[in-house]
Amino acid sequence: MANLKEVRTRIASVSSTQQITSAMKMVSAAKFRRAQNAIIGMRPYAAQLNEIIADIDVADGIQTPYHLVRPVQTVVLVVVTSNKGLCGAFNSNVLKQAQSRIDHWREAKANINVISIGKKSSEMLVRQKDLTVKAYDELLDSPSFDAIASLADSIMNDFADKRIDRVELIYNQFKNSLTQVLSTEQWLPVESEKRKVGSEKVNSDFIFEPSKEEILREMIPLTLRSTFYRVVLDSLAAEHGARMTAMQKATDNATELLKDLKLSYNKARQASITNEIIEIVSGSEALKG
Repeated sequence: MANLKEVRTRIASVSSTQQITSAMKMVSAAKFRRAQNAIIGMRPYAAQLNEIIADIDVADGIQTPYHLVRPVQTVVLVVVTSNKGLCGAFNSNVLKQAQSRIDHWREAKANINVISIGKKSSEMLVRQKDLTVKAYDELLDSPSFDAIASLADSIMNDFADKRIDRVELIYNQFKNSLTQVLSTEQWLPVESEKRKVGSEKVNSDFIFEPSKEEILREMIPLTLRSTFYRVVLDSLAAEHGARMTAMQKATDNATELLKDLKLSYNKARQASITNEIIEIVSGSEALKG
């Protein structure tokens, strides 16, 4: 009977876990749909901005302070993770890539500053004593363009004032609910689009007023802010997709485990009943004898 009690306790525990993971999956599914709609709506706008910028700087070689390439003495790594766990390898993959880039720039003797967006990266990276880590975890609670653009402007000003020489973005890019693509992008300095000789020319249907130079100086900061915002939205959609998938797998595993436990319980209960019947029959036969 002690064995039966133990199995019943495990069944109750696994059943409770199954209910929790199932509820978390439904919550993540609702958040995932909102985040997916946000990033899908953002991508065409960002792509069109990049196309216009490419048409200007490729055709005329126009550049801004954000294009200037300098020897890298100070680098900023923007690491985007999540505030919560239970999303599979979502955070660990980003942290491994961040550590790889940190090691790379340490070998290059560069000063490394980290801007962490997400508690999971903040908690891990702040433990490294030789790193300067600034945390902006609250941006993920209610991601707004104004708040994220404000952080982007601060980084852009530091680059324009030559306090930093390079900025890299490390995050999970959303592909679909099952797939997240680990990405490392150079955000600053801006890389001009390179066209191969003989390739199709860039779009020349745009009419620029007042001039290409003035438009580029206005649009480059706008494009950089939009890219920064897109990265955060990408990471959020990827996070909710990863958590939804992880909770689905956990629910499926709990369901399979419940089946095995119930089978074990029924077998143990049947064996116990059989033993009791044997004892009763044996006692009866002994009395007759």
